[in-house]
Amino acid sequence: MAEIIACANQKGGVGKTTTVVSLAAWLALSGKRVLVVDVDPQGNATSGLGIDRSALPASLYDVLLGEVAAADAIVPTAIPGCSILPSTRALSGAEIELIDLDQRERRLASILAPVRERFDILLLDCPPSIGLLSVNALTAADSVLVPIQCEYFALEGLGQLMETIALVRAHLNPGLELKGLVLTMWDGRTSLAAAVAADVRTHFGDEVFRTVIPRSVRLAEAPSHGMPIATYDRASRGGQAYAALATELLERSRPMATASAR
Repeated sequence: MAEIIACANQKGGVGKTTTVVSLAAWLALSGKRVLVVDVDPQGNATSGLGIDRSALPASLYDVLLGEVAAADAIVPTAIPGCSILPSTRALSGAEIELIDLDQRERRLASILAPVRERFDILLLDCPPSIGLLSVNALTAADSVLVPIQCEYFALEGLGQLMETIALVRAHLNPGLELKGLVLTMWDGRTSLAAAVAADVRTHFGDEVFRTVIPRSVRLAEAPSHGMPIATYDRASRGGQAYAALATELLERSRPMATASAR
């Protein structure tokens, strides 16, 4: 059964969506069956994987509201083995519409259950805020991957996120684990980046991934072409960093059943 990993941080602009899209591509290219679930109404993971949001017949919004089955909303990407349950701007209304529904915090877990065995890894791209959508993602997930920008204010957002994860564990998902923290937007020329990285590693130790994601022009360019870095420029510093992160992520992942064993 697939492992479900929520990529979350309450602070925006930390490389969360870039991490989801880049990892999904490298994991698929390594032979894993990957589903990206775009839980962010901005839909950047959807467009970043080359999907035209305006042409979608259905999206995660329709699935959460019970109008379409998850299997019918999933679309393939240009990368073999990588599919996406896409998002559109309509998803922003789900925060309000879900309030009156039964089991509103567990809607995402419920809709993903029927498709979970089709994949090895599900990557959930969470919104940069804590509302019903993010809570749904954390409730559905087995673990949380936390990108941290190497800047001072990132540490403040990290404390808030850890409090949220603790609350979700206590009330909704006791099995939720911390997959790890990944340092992003690293600029080795600044002492601040080194200080933030040292601070995070001091507090979280081995829970911080060895791989560090550098600031990269090629990483910034890739979404405008609707391509992950693995296909846009795999040899770039950012491309190779995410390839290394994907390998490290697999080292930390729990054993998964193979297709033949199912």
